[in-house]
Amino acid sequence: MTDTTCVTEFAPTSLNEEEEEKLALQAKALAHPARVRLLKIMASQPGCVGGDLVNSIGLAQSTVSEHLRILKDAGFILAEVQRPRVCYSVNRAELKSFNFLFESSFKL
Repeated sequence: MTDTTCVTEFAPTSLNEEEEEKLALQAKALAHPARVRLLKIMASQPGCVGGDLVNSIGLAQSTVSEHLRILKDAGFILAEVQRPRVCYSVNRAELKSFNFLFESSFKL
């Protein structure tokens, strides 16, 4: 560290605890390269069938299903049951919300 000054008074943060917890949960969901890859694949299309995602990502079906569950729990993707398949799509509003929360959290 060069030319830095220690600060003894802190400005209030712009996020509340609930927003910080949501941001941390969603960041954790994105902390795996396969989940980032799945989101990128789904973002380029209006919707994807689970089996097609398995074929395109090169992981076992159970592994892809677990990654999809984590992304869904974080709110990043939506799942529409179309028996016997499930169609997944990116929840663009939630992804934009995450981006806003992330950018507003850190003053870089």
